[in-house]
Amino acid sequence: MGTTNTEARAAYDAYLAVCPARHLLDRIGDKWVSLAVNALAEGPQRYSDLARRLVSVSQKMLTQTLRNLERDGLLTRTVTPAVPVRVDYALTPLGESLVPLMRAIKTWAESNMDDVLAARARFDAAAGPSASGSATGTGRSR
Repeated sequence: MGTTNTEARAAYDAYLAVCPARHLLDRIGDKWVSLAVNALAEGPQRYSDLARRLVSVSQKMLTQTLRNLERDGLLTRTVTPAVPVRVDYALTPLGESLVPLMRAIKTWAESNMDDVLAARARFDAAAGPSASGSATGTGRSR
């Protein structure tokens, strides 16, 4: 007897390293994915529009991000023959279901950045110069 969708869903445990849900969390937790989904929430966009909107994303990273989102069924890529060729990206219904979560995270980050910066400053002052790892407080060494 095969497993039902309900049984399969119950079997996913993102705390396990081999769980597909964990890999999906890795994907949707990526900053470029979050920003791309938020940008596409406004409607279909061309690659060049997305590249302008996602300031500082490299061409390679944007291409990889869009390809991964298409593979996961979160967006569609539509090629229109023209000179030059027109390529549009749009969220699928599955991708649209992710928008409220991504918007909430983006809004939370923007609304709480002052508090986070203050907490970082307090932490760095209490722990000394080696605590932050870098001038930006990202924890990466220079």
